[in-house]
Amino acid sequence: NEGAVLNSVAVIPVRFASTRFPGKPLAFLMGKPLVEHVYRRAQACKAVSRVIVATDDKRIFAAVQEFGGECMMTSLKHRTGSDRVGEVAGSIDADVIVNVQGDEPMIQPEVIGAVLEAMNTETPPAIVTAASPLSGPEEYNDPDVVKVVVDARGKALYFSRSSVPYRWTGGDAGLKHIGIYAYQKDALLDFVSLPMGRLERLEGLEQLRAIENGIGIEVVRVEGFAGIGIDSPDDLRKAERIMMEMAKVTGNTGVPGRGQA
Repeated sequence: NEGAVLNSVAVIPVRFASTRFPGKPLAFLMGKPLVEHVYRRAQACKAVSRVIVATDDKRIFAAVQEFGGECMMTSLKHRTGSDRVGEVAGSIDADVIVNVQGDEPMIQPEVIGAVLEAMNTETPPAIVTAASPLSGPEEYNDPDVVKVVVDARGKALYFSRSSVPYRWTGGDAGLKHIGIYAYQKDALLDFVSLPMGRLERLEGLEQLRAIENGIGIEVVRVEGFAGIGIDSPDDLRKAERIMMEMAKVTGNTGVPGRGQA
């Protein structure tokens, strides 16, 4: 694939069971299942050589096959999406694995590309993720919006559902974590072999497993990220409203074809 950074494979972990929104990956958004939106956006990133959906459910497997995507069945025992991605990583040829969250239908191909670009260095980091400025106090105080605090070099110090850093002052007061990770393949396999940590369990954030074990996470800052993660039917309706507004402006339904980014 022209423009590929090393051999970079995007893996989208999805499961049918969800406490808050059962069957979420197959919920329809703009006439297509949620998982297809994520798949098409990952596929539109020219730095990605292959896109694979990783699931434990035959209904999702069938739906992905129906829209022409590639899917792999994985174990029912995985605790997190990263563990599911790790199973796929262990069976494919790749230098870099990109974990694209299955509930981010508005993830921009450019964001995936930016994360991969940060890997294309002489001494690539073990893990790279992305963040964008918080839009305001509403996001800052929302526990469903994960915040990340970084050091002067752009390395993650901590991720939290809490309002960090303390006190909203506007401007650069905080960064919203975007659910995407690029891993060196060996780093991913090491990461998923680690036991779940105390902070990971408390916050419900698997990236804290890396922080707790001294694995550095580089954070790429991107501007103007308007996407929302889908955690409930209300989020789905909100995403549809946003995408319909975008479609009016651009004439694009929000499901890019290969090579549009």
